[in-house]
Amino acid sequence: MDSEKFQCVGAVLHKAGDLRIESVSVREPLEDEVQISIQSVGICGSDVHYWTHGSIGPFIVKDPMILGHESSGMITKLGSKVTSFSIGDRVAIEPGIPCRKCTLCKSGKYNLCHEMQFCATPPIHGSLCSYYNHPADFCYKLPSNVSYDEAAMLEPLSVALHALQRAGLKAGNSVLVCGAGPVGLLNMMTAKASGASFVIVTDISEQRLETARKLGADACISVGKLSAVEVSKLVCEELMKHGLSGDGVDATVECSGASESVRSAIAATKPAGCVVLVGMGAPEVQIPVLDASVREVDIRGVFRYANTYPLALRLVASGKIDVKPLITHRFELKDSLDAFEVTRTMKDGAIKVIIDCSNSAKA
Repeated sequence: MDSEKFQCVGAVLHKAGDLRIESVSVREPLEDEVQISIQSVGICGSDVHYWTHGSIGPFIVKDPMILGHESSGMITKLGSKVTSFSIGDRVAIEPGIPCRKCTLCKSGKYNLCHEMQFCATPPIHGSLCSYYNHPADFCYKLPSNVSYDEAAMLEPLSVALHALQRAGLKAGNSVLVCGAGPVGLLNMMTAKASGASFVIVTDISEQRLETARKLGADACISVGKLSAVEVSKLVCEELMKHGLSGDGVDATVECSGASESVRSAIAATKPAGCVVLVGMGAPEVQIPVLDASVREVDIRGVFRYANTYPLALRLVASGKIDVKPLITHRFELKDSLDAFEVTRTMKDGAIKVIIDCSNSAKA
């Protein structure tokens, strides 16, 4: 009923370049939903891309859409059939809601559900607002030692966990991570926490490579305008310097989406190794298929994640992965435009920018 709605504040994208902080309507939660007072929201590269371009591939912003999908908050209302939570519970929000009924969902691969409704993917609204409704079964109660900011980081951490699962990472493996943005750094940290013996990170930014070193990368390579062959040679040299095989790494996680980086990922991976593609760049990329074929290098796609949030939460709560150093900037919801600009430009060494919605009352 309209009488049960109220107004709150949200960051609404109307079209490319037109992000407004304005009043948005919030309905009562459905019977299987909880209503959440949003506390922390991380800005993702996809949020910035929608803001700057108005689309990502086939997903086009045609109507005003609330951005944001890396979120956490406190439950303020319960749907009539929700028994697993109480008002006041602090939760992390897994932003993708599948149909739960199709073959893919039932096989555990719900990230590939054709009916997926994912926050801030047109036409579905995101959660960069002061109040938000979400199905209870895709919310996760936070232990007292996990902050709202850390809980928001479970979303990009889940991307890393899924990528390394797709790569078939085993303890003792060597890993190459291409790209030292937030997802690349989380892949490096997760690989180390999962028992990888040697992790190399590449990027074009010396500043980001220095961050990777501080966070535990065993070696860093500035790739600049190097060719795939040149990058592969440097990777193999780093491996041999540390007493490892010069055939290449066991697994490569490509997080930049850059065409030459994809080619470098394939070239630097050893025979029978695996490359997983996390970064999304051009829709079509020329790659050395013959080289990958004759060396039996597997090339696997990665799309979001499935069944990773509980593990991500355990890793953060236990201290096995410390996401706090990645959070470099915080803004209030009213200053979201500034937050997006800092994320876009990577100003002042920005890695992960968090928007604090805790002071945004009902409109």
